[in-house]
Amino acid sequence: MTRHHFPESFVWGSATAAYQIEGAATEDGRGPSIWDTYSHTPGRTLNGDTGDVAADHYHRWADDLGHIADLGLGAYRFSIAWPRVQPGGSGRFNQAGIDFYSRLVDGLLERGVRPVATMYHWDLPQELEDAGGWAVRETALRFQEYAAGIVGALGDRVHTWTTLNEPWCSAYLGYASGVHAPGRTEPAAALAAVHHLNLAHGLAGRVVRELAPSAELSVTLNLHVVRGASDSAADQDAVRRIDALANRAFLGPMLDGAYPADLLADTASVTDWSFVREGDEKLIAVPLDVLGVNYYSSTLVRAWDGVSARSDADGHGASTSTPWVAADDVDFLPQPGPYTAMGWNIDPPALTELLLRLQREYPNQPMMITENGAAFDDVVSADGRIHDDRRIDYLRRHIGAMADARAQGADVRGYFVWSLLDNFEWGYGYDRRFGIIRVDYDTQVRTWKDSAHWYQRLAATGELDSAQD
Repeated sequence: MTRHHFPESFVWGSATAAYQIEGAATEDGRGPSIWDTYSHTPGRTLNGDTGDVAADHYHRWADDLGHIADLGLGAYRFSIAWPRVQPGGSGRFNQAGIDFYSRLVDGLLERGVRPVATMYHWDLPQELEDAGGWAVRETALRFQEYAAGIVGALGDRVHTWTTLNEPWCSAYLGYASGVHAPGRTEPAAALAAVHHLNLAHGLAGRVVRELAPSAELSVTLNLHVVRGASDSAADQDAVRRIDALANRAFLGPMLDGAYPADLLADTASVTDWSFVREGDEKLIAVPLDVLGVNYYSSTLVRAWDGVSARSDADGHGASTSTPWVAADDVDFLPQPGPYTAMGWNIDPPALTELLLRLQREYPNQPMMITENGAAFDDVVSADGRIHDDRRIDYLRRHIGAMADARAQGADVRGYFVWSLLDNFEWGYGYDRRFGIIRVDYDTQVRTWKDSAHWYQRLAATGELDSAQD
């Protein structure tokens, strides 16, 4: 039995995203986003589900903040819907949308909860996609203007500003494999999107530094733990190549001020990277107060032998196109279970490995786990409760893995469970439930799962027993 004690300064929080919970898709001046368009396109989402209503958080936000306060959480990570506050992605701002987030922030502060606001969690205004989306530079410039508007409106009431959530998904799943909005399958556009998302981060980060100098600045990356099937030179080179696409394409410019040379060489057959202009990398490398780390599962690769059937078990959705640009000769191998309802392997030691790597490579960069959690097939029992023991076990083991990394020197200052509420799980619609609070989508009634009660105790005591309650 191992017992971990977290200090009072450690931040316990929960996280959500606007399109996944808000609903009210056409109310109070909100414009359409790429996810509205994508989810309303037949065949794109499971059961044709959309975020039109979702968890109806737009109307029930005050009650939801009550749950956050009752859980005893110190912070809440939410995202601002760009098309709600600036419907077309440029030009006029929508005061009704800004007022909604202003009420939300004030409500958090009144309850003693730190607001952690993500500027972009995948809901690009459709008008900007029609003009080229993240594949064109103009979108990054429009994001800078959007950031100025929303940071100016909410001022330093927001404790932490996070520029982007998981730009890997936005770029590669949105523009290469097409399993996320906008559903394009254009490898060169995906790499251009990588850069323009990075540029948007740097430009928006500098807006925060100027307009809200007392606020903390962050970005959230879904960093991959990539392992090789063997120690062979070919398999280890496959690890290097996937690590470049998955991790260093963002860590390089954001934290080192330059793209990795091997990434540029690996992808030279797809693009010459001429969209990177002189000075861009310096702009991108805005100093961060905290690096947000999202982690769910690990990745196993090997070099394809060119003969056997390809394996694409990367956990990122079925598509005839790959998100792994210029890596067609890399196999993604299935891994031993157990698995979550997403089909993702459960591998807590990989989280320790990831955090220690980041500490080693960026020793002066504080971190937070900004998403970690699991979807399971929750059942409402006869007693009306949701006994989600597998989720509790998942959380306990991953928080323990984070504690192990902290004990070995990793500067991890907070943990945000994904997610506060069951919600619209992108291409999987409402079939996958990540929440520690159940949402009945017919009635919108919220019910605490056993995991919520467990997390409440953890937040109150800071004591984690890795073997039992």
